Amino acid sequence: MSTNENLTPRSLDLFLELAHDAGNWSGTPLVEVTPAERGNLTHLKVAGLLTTHTDEGDTFAAFTSAGRALAAEHGVDLGWTA
Repeated sequence: MSTNENLTPRSLDLFLELAHDAGNWSGTPLVEVTPAERGNLTHLKVAGLLTTHTDEGDTFAAFTSAGRALAAEHGVDLGWTA
């Protein structure tokens, strides 16, 4: 079973939104989630797809190798973020 199969549809949607936006943020997209999406973000972190860090009050995502692989499965090349 791949990580993709373990994600809820909304968690996968959030992941793909972040992956598609990575190019606008030098590979570490700004994370802006609603209170309802916080669980989805946690799901992505627990699944080992990304990590987050905060800088000057803003939260940014960094993709792990598993996250880059999942993005590639969906046609998003994040290999340059490694």
